[in-house]
Amino acid sequence: MSSTPIVGARRTLFSQDHEDFRQVVRAFVDAEVRGHAEDWADAGIVPKELFAKAAEVGILGFSIPAAYGGGGSDDFRFNAIMAEEISRHPVSSGMGGLSLANDIVIPYFTALTNDDQKRRWLPGIAAGSSVVAVAMTEPGTGSDLSGIHTRAVRDGDEYIVTGSKIFISNGQNADLVVTVVRTGEHPHRGLSLLVVPTDTPGFSRGRNLDKIGLHAQDTSELSYDEVRVPAENLLGEEGSGFSHLMRNLPQERISIAVAAVAACEGVLERTLTYLKQRHAFGQPIGSFQNSRFEMAEMVATTRAQRAYIDSLLLAHIDGELSAEDAAAAKFLTTEHYVSVVNRCLQLHGGYGYMREFRIAQDYEDARVTTIYGGTTEIMKEIVGRSLGL
Repeated sequence: MSSTPIVGARRTLFSQDHEDFRQVVRAFVDAEVRGHAEDWADAGIVPKELFAKAAEVGILGFSIPAAYGGGGSDDFRFNAIMAEEISRHPVSSGMGGLSLANDIVIPYFTALTNDDQKRRWLPGIAAGSSVVAVAMTEPGTGSDLSGIHTRAVRDGDEYIVTGSKIFISNGQNADLVVTVVRTGEHPHRGLSLLVVPTDTPGFSRGRNLDKIGLHAQDTSELSYDEVRVPAENLLGEEGSGFSHLMRNLPQERISIAVAAVAACEGVLERTLTYLKQRHAFGQPIGSFQNSRFEMAEMVATTRAQRAYIDSLLLAHIDGELSAEDAAAAKFLTTEHYVSVVNRCLQLHGGYGYMREFRIAQDYEDARVTTIYGGTTEIMKEIVGRSLGL
């Protein structure tokens, strides 16, 4: 698969090292994912050893310092390439847990840990033997972090954690869960981050949730029943959790935006192939004016979004990506992704409704992107408030 058949324009933000890394990711997908995707989707989870295999080839934990077994690079362009290749590929949901670890969870372990914590946790994470997750959402809270009720009460050298979480990606496979807990009464300054090992007494996993799409990505309920966690597992200072979460959210949202544009490109590439091969009334269905016009519009808007997101990637690399720009990128690209999949399914006709065709699975997978990482409505609220409204 060519890297830019739909984008068209030459991209300038990647060096040869980045493109070499892209080939490593593609080779890994072909060797370790392609032949297993359907089985993993049926099981609702990828095998845990996938993380160790990814670590072996250097596509997990590349931002972890080399001294702890990682790649030693904080260049987010490597993350972007992972997001692009995973999302463009027709077996993408099997690798979602890897991107979650690289883009969202590992930054908490690299930025907020002291030397002792780094020695305890980073080597296992870098090797893929310690799978990580972050637990924010609770039943009834959704995007409202100020409504978190899971409580951590200090008891000597430990915290006693009680509460529950829901919709936690990597929840079934996780060994270490960065858990957002309430340590004080203030809606924001009362939140802290605790790393909870999943073998701790009182911690339990609920069911692997049955989702509309992303079937190979495990998503869990988690329960904390008076779980005793060493105080030395606190990330940062007590009460600083909300500020740390806010600092990491722009990267999470630009990662989602990068993935959404790449997913559009993959859908358009596969639809273009279908339109050329499928015949009706004695001619390829792509030769009808409606098909050409639909594709022309979707390709043009996707190219425009690619250029926009590339500019924001450069801003993020320079440390200049604002929360408002990340929110705008997130809702713009994910809403576009949902629209593209819907229109491409229509171009497939009745076959588009058959799950044996990838477009039907794309239709299922796309929908959640406007919800996770902050709903479209919350993203618009962030952008709207920045306008003084």
